[in-house]
Amino acid sequence: MLAIIASTAVVVLAGCTGLGAIAPDDQPVRDDDGRIIEPNEQTDAFALQVGDCLDDATETGEVQTVPTVPCDEPHDSEIYSAHLLGRSAYPGEEAVIGQAEALCLPAFEQFVGEPYLDSRFDFSYYYPTDESWANGDREVLCVIYDPEGPVTGSLAGITD
Repeated sequence: MLAIIASTAVVVLAGCTGLGAIAPDDQPVRDDDGRIIEPNEQTDAFALQVGDCLDDATETGEVQTVPTVPCDEPHDSEIYSAHLLGRSAYPGEEAVIGQAEALCLPAFEQFVGEPYLDSRFDFSYYYPTDESWANGDREVLCVIYDPEGPVTGSLAGITD
């Protein structure tokens, strides 16, 4: 399981395991540079990586897949940073969320090119749940989005 936190919504992503087999249809089609080049309504949550653009604004509850699209098409959000948490026992959801915020906030400014508080954009993050942690998941994925709606193109280096 992975979870995502946004300022106004919570979505739990329940991937089978980061270590298990992934069906070919759950893998995004990527070019030689790793960019997604075809939309995929059901990309496995554990196949997501920095630079992927997502159509995840309506995702709620527990899910195993996330809709992905090429970044040059309208999309809801973009993964801008990834971080691995420690190898100890699961510290609890509150502690994981605190770590995710502490990691994603400074990465936001590096990615966008301006401080979070000065930006019209917002961020959320996918993070490990106790179940996914038990299966080896330690990754936090930081996600940027425009609260006003979908964007086209990467938000890297964008400023208002």
